[in-house]
Amino acid sequence: MTATPPKRGFATRPGGDPETWIKAADAAPARAVDPAVYSARLTIDVTQDQRARIKIAAFQRGVTVADMLRELLAREFSPSNGDAT
Repeated sequence: MTATPPKRGFATRPGGDPETWIKAADAAPARAVDPAVYSARLTIDVTQDQRARIKIAAFQRGVTVADMLRELLAREFSPSNGDAT
């Protein structure tokens, strides 16, 4: 039987040069989102059936529901639309 590898504790520092792990905290996250782009949250009520269809459509397109709906809203309500209604 093989021995399990030792577990790293919650506050255990990663191995290697201390300067490396100190500077790692300054690195940008892998998927940084510009806060100015998505600064408001919108909540809507939909039926369970609508929610399911939206999630399936997003999955089939390979995008997130949020990204798919942002694109839809941008197309429908573009700044250059000029509609005042």
